[in-house]
Amino acid sequence: MKAPPTVWTGRVLTGLFALFMLGASALPKLAGMPVAEEIMAQLGWPAGYAFAIGVVELTLVVLYLIPRTSVLGAVLLMGLFGGAMATQIRAGSPLLSHQLFSIYLGLFMWGGLWLRDPALRAVFPFRRGPAEAVS
Repeated sequence: MKAPPTVWTGRVLTGLFALFMLGASALPKLAGMPVAEEIMAQLGWPAGYAFAIGVVELTLVVLYLIPRTSVLGAVLLMGLFGGAMATQIRAGSPLLSHQLFSIYLGLFMWGGLWLRDPALRAVFPFRRGPAEAVS
């Protein structure tokens, strides 16, 4: 059976999100790259936390990619993003590029999941107008 275009669009968004999270966030922390510890230090984190946060990120992305646990993974990733946003706010980072970046990632993540999961679309339908809401 051929998947509809919305499902394929959701899969592409999901793949792009996962690649970004793994390549730009988890991998540098897991590989022990100095840039990961430097950025964590600039944000006020003590040395040694980068690897553990990388493990959490990797675990949550894997949960997000598995269809049976994708909603759990998305909810837990939003918790992680909330912590990242709080860290950026406390560090006094710029609003649009740093503080709200977690919101942008969350919208991208949930958009991909919503498009690829018909059950999620049934729970959160997109309504076109007030007439549909009444009927």
